[in-house]
Amino acid sequence: METSDLSNPQPSPSTTEMPPKVKLPTMLRLGLFQMGLGLMSVLTLAILNRVMISELGIPATIATGALAMHQLVAPVRVWFGHLSDTKPLLGHHRSGYVWLGTAGFAVAAFVAVQVMWQLGAAIRVAGGWTLNTPILGWTALLALVFTFYGLALSCSSTPFTALLVDVSDEDNRSQLVATTWSLLMVGIVIGGVTGGILLKDIGKTETALVANSSTTLLLGAEPFSTSLEQLQAPINTIFIVVPLVVCGLALLSTLGLEKKYSRYASRSTVINQEENITLGKALKVLTASPQTAIFFTFLAVMTLSLFMQEGVLEPYGAEVFGMSIGETTKLNSFWGIGTLLGLSTTGFLVVPRLGKKKTTKLGCLSVAVCFCLIILSGFSQEPNLLRLAVLMFGLTLGMTTNAALSLMLDLTAAETAGTFIGAWGLSQAMSRAVATAAGGVVLDIGKALFTTPLLAYSLVFGLQAVGMVIAIWFLGRVNVQEFRNNTQQAIIAAMESDLD
Repeated sequence: METSDLSNPQPSPSTTEMPPKVKLPTMLRLGLFQMGLGLMSVLTLAILNRVMISELGIPATIATGALAMHQLVAPVRVWFGHLSDTKPLLGHHRSGYVWLGTAGFAVAAFVAVQVMWQLGAAIRVAGGWTLNTPILGWTALLALVFTFYGLALSCSSTPFTALLVDVSDEDNRSQLVATTWSLLMVGIVIGGVTGGILLKDIGKTETALVANSSTTLLLGAEPFSTSLEQLQAPINTIFIVVPLVVCGLALLSTLGLEKKYSRYASRSTVINQEENITLGKALKVLTASPQTAIFFTFLAVMTLSLFMQEGVLEPYGAEVFGMSIGETTKLNSFWGIGTLLGLSTTGFLVVPRLGKKKTTKLGCLSVAVCFCLIILSGFSQEPNLLRLAVLMFGLTLGMTTNAALSLMLDLTAAETAGTFIGAWGLSQAMSRAVATAAGGVVLDIGKALFTTPLLAYSLVFGLQAVGMVIAIWFLGRVNVQEFRNNTQQAIIAAMESDLD
């Protein structure tokens, strides 16, 4: 669209020398931040989740609900994206927010572990999970810490994704996204392998007990007390070292790059009218087309169906297969490797042949099949089949993610990248928050309905398979070109409303 008619008369940014194009080494460097996020995701959603449910005896609904708080604050993504569009921090539109947010979630992760130990100690004193004041107090504090974790994560990740738009052009943006998201998976793989090595053999005896006895009885037993003491030292060490590494990666990833490569100043729709695209107007733009509701529904159903397993996969390995903490943590490596392969191959081999929508449909259908394989592995009691199913799930997840991200980037206005990335991130994050909590709720419902843990977990995976089929139905009704045209018209209308 032509933006010069919408802005105040200013010297054209195009008369200045354009920043250089980012090359592969710079793309890899930017991906270091994503690798750090992958490491942090293993710490929170794999290690902490497993310890809370299988070692401390916290009900899955409570544990996954506390973890989901960091996603439930997702509406602030739009606000942080808008801030990064309009209010530079530490001399940068994006990087300053990345640095501040990274420091915040690194501190929050360590604090969350310390609160978790206190909650575990309160449960041990009470002889099991009860609704007494100390347990409720520590639970509320844990949820509050994860809320702050989510705020800090939004502060860093949304401006970072907008930075990817700022430093890239149409002809190399897909390469940049593929590279950085692949390094996200590398971080998950490294986190899974490292956690598996450092936590090897910890919790093996206790896991076997959990698999064959009730959580309430275990909490009052001596083995739990010993296990709790043994867990604290290695896990505390991990939650000191890894967040420090992640902070270093964030700084190394972004220091100096925005100043050298950013094209934000040359995309002039809002550079001279920083207050025009307000939060309210951004929401109006997003709701301007009927296609918005269809695409958001598809994105929500797909994300919900993909990630309900996120909070229950490690406990599944513990309770159904009797795996140790190290072994269940390594499951993240299997799906991480699969996702990495799916991300890297889909963009080069599948999407060019099938197109984005057909690739997404194929990915959703393949994911549904993989959930059926995960259920089958439980009935066969074959850990290797579980690992294969998780690997295949990662491969199909990578395929689906690659194609869906491409669709999302097609629907992002580069001139206000922070605001729009925040909005799309809101849709995803809220769905992931509901998915994380819903996984725990469905699991607890399954445990109430069935006497066998396998059937309870199968209920979760089965619902995910059904959800992926429903997502395909909504995707078939998405018209990307209509969506894009209506969005562009809404942006113009929002800008012109301030010029009248």
